Amino acid sequence: MFIGEYSHTIDEKGRLIMPSRFREQLGDSFVVTRGLDGCLFVYGLQEWEKLEQKLRALPLTNPNARKLTRFFLAGAAMCEMDKQGRILLPAVLRKFAGLKKDVVLAGVGNRIEIWNDAAWAGESGYDDMNEIAESMEGFGI
Repeated sequence: MFIGEYSHTIDEKGRLIMPSRFREQLGDSFVVTRGLDGCLFVYGLQEWEKLEQKLRALPLTNPNARKLTRFFLAGAAMCEMDKQGRILLPAVLRKFAGLKKDVVLAGVGNRIEIWNDAAWAGESGYDDMNEIAESMEGFGI
């Protein structure tokens, strides 16, 4: 499980150092794709395969299913870490998430999210957590 929050920077070549705790869990190859809320999602291969199977099971005749499948699969890139623990984030994904220099990597269970630091600051405000928690009651949380 990925947990924790780490601040890092992207260099001029688009490389990002992956926190050592995340490196161990990701393995040599993993997938980075567009994420919801304007961030990037990073999946280990095993979790990526689970998501891919669910997307393939969606009905081809449903326009929202096709759009969601395109969103995740067409935007995906296989990545590997170099010897310094850096990954090269494709320019199209950096542009999608508005990643320039300062980023936040957040472990959220089965994936890592990569955020523009300013967007993360806005997203991670917890003033409304009591209301959110109440709305999740039906999900057993």
